[in-house]
Amino acid sequence: MISVIIPTYNEAGHIKATLQKLWLYDESNLIKEIIIVDGGSTDATVEQAAAESVKVVVCPNKGRAAQMNYGASLAAEKILYFLHADTIPPPAFSTDIVQALGNGFMAGCYMLSFDYNHWFLKANCWFSRFDVDAIRFGDQSLFVTKEKFTEAGGFCEKHMVLEDQQFIKRLKKITKFIVIKKPVITSARKYLENGIYKTQGIFFIIYFMYSFGFSQKKLVAPYRKLIRQDKL
Repeated sequence: MISVIIPTYNEAGHIKATLQKLWLYDESNLIKEIIIVDGGSTDATVEQAAAESVKVVVCPNKGRAAQMNYGASLAAEKILYFLHADTIPPPAFSTDIVQALGNGFMAGCYMLSFDYNHWFLKANCWFSRFDVDAIRFGDQSLFVTKEKFTEAGGFCEKHMVLEDQQFIKRLKKITKFIVIKKPVITSARKYLENGIYKTQGIFFIIYFMYSFGFSQKKLVAPYRKLIRQDKL
């Protein structure tokens, strides 16, 4: 059985649709619980989530890494599935996850697609089929057994950006990892609000800064300055 963990912060525009699709696409009834871990939303995120018969908790600390760790600590099941609030997995996703585990993969993710039709975004998504660390991000969702999650040490709460990638690198050192050849659908809102090419360029800059060992403080600064959003 699966515990789904969704960190949220001001996601009233997406959380209801995501939760409804989760229940619908759990065709084998493998989801035992969905845990919404909120970071102090000031909109209707918590109320909307609570109306969908899921567990809603407020994390003591805001930040996706802290929220996901907190959700994992509350999860009752042996399989954890981390999902962004604006991302919808494919039909029968829970069956895919259990099958992957049965084939010896204790962790994995999906390919990526966006809810906006643009050739550049499609090209980016095409590369997500490959198991390459440089193109592995949290939008693709992540499943892992609770045992391996604990063994890998969970998400580093000092990371405000690229926390998913840093955790997956550690995870792949201790277990087999698979990219399931189906896409999740994630919101292209950041690209549309900030410009597709500009946004991708900023992401590349931040990734290369990260690769060269820049601190999280120095990574977060250009992110906040250049990308219009209220998440960090």
